[in-house]
Amino acid sequence: MKKFVAGTFAVTSIFALAACGSDSADEGIGSGEDGEPIELTVGASNVPHAEILEQAQPILEEEGVDLKIETYQDYILPNMDLDAGEIDANYFQHIPYLESQIADPETDFDFVNAGGIHIEPIGVYSQEHESLEDLPDGAEILMSNSVADHGRILTMLEAQGLITLDPDVEKTEAEVSDIVENPKNLQFEADYEAALLVQLYENGEGDAVLINSNYAIDAGINPLEDSIALEDSDSPYVNVIAVNSGDEENEAVQKLVEVLTSEEIQDFILEEWGGAVVPVDGE
Repeated sequence: MKKFVAGTFAVTSIFALAACGSDSADEGIGSGEDGEPIELTVGASNVPHAEILEQAQPILEEEGVDLKIETYQDYILPNMDLDAGEIDANYFQHIPYLESQIADPETDFDFVNAGGIHIEPIGVYSQEHESLEDLPDGAEILMSNSVADHGRILTMLEAQGLITLDPDVEKTEAEVSDIVENPKNLQFEADYEAALLVQLYENGEGDAVLINSNYAIDAGINPLEDSIALEDSDSPYVNVIAVNSGDEENEAVQKLVEVLTSEEIQDFILEEWGGAVVPVDGE
């Protein structure tokens, strides 16, 4: 989840000031007056995040929250816009990525996790091989240049018996250099933008390609049917609602998380994506 490749994809998001009327994150999220609904602007990836939010809109309207959705096709602008106060919250990133963004001195975002909503199991895809066991010696493995996803991918491959990681390394922080056993001499290419991996897979490049489920689903790829291996749903990589520090106590934000983790929305997630997207309990 790094910078989007300019000229390859167009960012479709419409940049608007948060509906509370503030142009600074310091002013926080507004509240409704005289019975008027509270306007809440949330930035989200197209799939599945924006589609889940669309299902929540009418429920939130009944709760007095006017939900506005701004869509993005990259993993950089949603946090920049949240920090600038152009949106009130975002919904696109998992916990390790959010934590890495907060810890990065170059960004230094003052964000908090307002609640976990779902998991998108990452998948292994191949045009040439039908299983991980079929991968040949020296197979080329293509993966995102997002360091926040490397530990996730390598842990998955270790669980499948393909590699062994240094036991002294925290799994979520593991990198290719932490591989201590690699019986098949797999060659890892980890310098691709996450959004380009679908195209690489469809072009038949590499022996296997690791693709985040949101990009796979958006391209019409079914993770459950088309992948040759899929990450276990028992994962720490929960996608969350992120807000500026202090806004997690805002009434509209709390109602948003409550609705997104409600039985109605969780049932929608399961029915719509059949296990390719897995709801969580909000923690």
